[in-house]
Amino acid sequence: MKNTSLIINVILAVAVIALFVIVLSDRKGSQQGSDNVNGSAAAEMGIVFVNTDSLIIKYDLARELSEELIRKEESSRTDFNERVRVFEQDMMEFQRKLQNNGFLSLDRAQSEERRLRQKEQELQALNTRLTNDLMEAQNTMNQQLRDTITNFLKDYCKEKSYSMVLSNTMGDNLLYADSVFDVTDDVVAKLNERYAAAKK
Repeated sequence: MKNTSLIINVILAVAVIALFVIVLSDRKGSQQGSDNVNGSAAAEMGIVFVNTDSLIIKYDLARELSEELIRKEESSRTDFNERVRVFEQDMMEFQRKLQNNGFLSLDRAQSEERRLRQKEQELQALNTRLTNDLMEAQNTMNQQLRDTITNFLKDYCKEKSYSMVLSNTMGDNLLYADSVFDVTDDVVAKLNERYAAAKK
């Protein structure tokens, strides 16, 4: 009886080991098979990603909007810097007159000082307004790009049967994904085609 029990335990142990080996070899085989069909994995899963940094760099509309914003910033900064330069000259002239008793009266000196303080406050207000205008222009540009890309991706996903498009910005959101799931180049090409057609 003891021998029969021992033989049954040995047979069961061998069966468990054989089953374990079969399961592991099937898992490895299915992983290798999935590596071979990676090209269709994106379509099967319906999940892809877009490298947002590359998209923004390569998308013609994004480049044009960015260049327009840079021109606007340069123009406003040039104008502001010129006003600051004139103000600094006025301040130096005021200091020179004050030191050389160039004012006819104390009232005249105080009046000039009040005018310069007012001008300084106006320059600070102008600087704040220009900064706010540029931030608003940046936000408007970002919203325009976001709307354009989102609307395009709705059509793109219907065409390609994708159910989800993830964003990958400098590796922040997506720690790892096989490059087969990266549709950035295709999206950029089609966005640029659409934008070129809209410009005509």
